[in-house]
Amino acid sequence: MAIELFDKAQSLSLLLISRATGKDADDSAYKSMRAELIAIPRLKTYLPESVRICRSLDEFWEFIKPKFKHYAERKSYIRSDFEPLLQTLEMEASSPGDAGMSAIMMAMDSGYVQETWRKALDRRATDAEGAITAARTLLETVCKHILDSAGESYDDAAELPKLYSQTATHLNLSPSQHSEQLFKQVLGGCQTVVAGLGAIRNRHSDAHGKGSSGLKPAPRHAELAVNLAGAMATFLLQTWEARRK
Repeated sequence: MAIELFDKAQSLSLLLISRATGKDADDSAYKSMRAELIAIPRLKTYLPESVRICRSLDEFWEFIKPKFKHYAERKSYIRSDFEPLLQTLEMEASSPGDAGMSAIMMAMDSGYVQETWRKALDRRATDAEGAITAARTLLETVCKHILDSAGESYDDAAELPKLYSQTATHLNLSPSQHSEQLFKQVLGGCQTVVAGLGAIRNRHSDAHGKGSSGLKPAPRHAELAVNLAGAMATFLLQTWEARRK
C-alpha cells in the first residue's frame, strides 16, 4: 500500500512539474490522485501546500505562475514541497508496520500524541538519540491520555514504568490481575519492554548529558525503540477503545 501511495505521490509531483513548465498534464488524473491522498488522515501533515489548496491543475497554474518566473525555480519548489510526503511514504514502504500504527495514532483526539509519533518516525534514520527520546515520550503521553480520559489522577512527574503500571492496572493488563500463566508471562513481558524503553532513554537518548565515554545509539537501536514504543502505545490505545465500547 505504501509503495502504491509513493508511486502516486511521485506521479502527482510530475504532473505539477509538467503543468508548471508549460507541458500537457492530465487534470482528471491529478484530481483523482489528489483526492486519494487527501482522504488519508495520517498524510495530512505531509501533503504539499500546492496539493492542499489547488483542486485542479488550472488552480495550480494560478498558484505557481506568480510565485516563480523561471521553470527551474518552479521545479525546485515542487520537488522540495513533495519531499516530506515522499520520504514518509518511502519509510512506510520499508517498515510496513508503521502504517498500521500511524493509522491508530492519527485517529486519536490528541494532537500531541500524533506529533510525538511523527517525531519518533522522522528521526529514526538521522537522529537516533532524538528518536529514542520521542519513543519514550510517546508512551508517557499515551498513558497520561488514557488516565486523563478515565478521570484518574496521577503524578505528572512519575517515571514511565510507574505511569504504565497505573495504566495497565486500569485496563486490566497487569500480570497480577490474571491467573492464566500464559497471560501473566506476556503481560509481564510488556512491563519489561516498557522498563527497558525507560532505561535506554535514560542511557542513550538526548534527554541527558553524557560524559566522554557515553555510548552513541545507532539507527538500528532507534528503530527498535520506536517500533517497541509504537506497538505498546497502539496496544494500550486499542485496549482502551475496546473497554469504552
